[in-house]
Amino acid sequence: MTRIISIHSFRGGTGKSNTTANIAVLLAAQGYRVGVIDTDIQSPGIHVLFGLDDEHIGRTLNDYLHGDCSIETTVYEVTTLLAAPLDGHIFLIPASAKSGAITRVLREGYDPGELSEGFQRLCEVLDLDVLLIDTHPGLNEETLLSIAVSDVLLIVLRPDQQDYQGTGVTVEVARKLEVPRLLMLVNKVPASYDAALVQRRVEETYGAPVAAVLPHADDMMALGSMGIFVLRFPDHLITALYRQAVARLMA
Repeated sequence: MTRIISIHSFRGGTGKSNTTANIAVLLAAQGYRVGVIDTDIQSPGIHVLFGLDDEHIGRTLNDYLHGDCSIETTVYEVTTLLAAPLDGHIFLIPASAKSGAITRVLREGYDPGELSEGFQRLCEVLDLDVLLIDTHPGLNEETLLSIAVSDVLLIVLRPDQQDYQGTGVTVEVARKLEVPRLLMLVNKVPASYDAALVQRRVEETYGAPVAAVLPHADDMMALGSMGIFVLRFPDHLITALYRQAVARLMA
């Protein structure tokens, strides 16, 4: 049975999509068949991390949601684009980055029920071990659906007061939706902070385990979304912490 993991943040800029992409690669390195679906339809971009440029994208999640195609035709196997020896496979379902497609979604909306059916169809057709859902920040109908169908919800936050408050709302909603497992990942932590204290504060505040506390890293910033961090820096502390997060997600 496919394990569905939603990766969410209450605010933008937390590194949610980078986290999703790095987790996908680490899972594929372990031999898993991994689906990654970009449901951040208003501000998509995870396809860039996998080296899939707009010119080579045909059908997208937007087309499926508007009834223009089946969900299977929006799938792109990106494993070979990574130029890395992975035992598993990564299948990406991108959202359109074209202004017209984004405007159409904002103007016309879509049936969230179609999204739920798409999730299940992808799991079956691609024989997925794991489906990673890269959500839109904040809380809307699509986010609530993604959370509701998840086996695991990973909430990404920064050690920032606005993040702390907004995350509290998300955690409360997740518990009302009875998500089976809830994990936190604290990202972009300044070097002057004590990681152990940050972890303790987050776990005590939300009553949920922390999968990892990732420090701010100039190497990550310099990469500028031009690749997958764990492949470029396999011996980096952040890569080790991502591996720790993956182990806890799959436990």
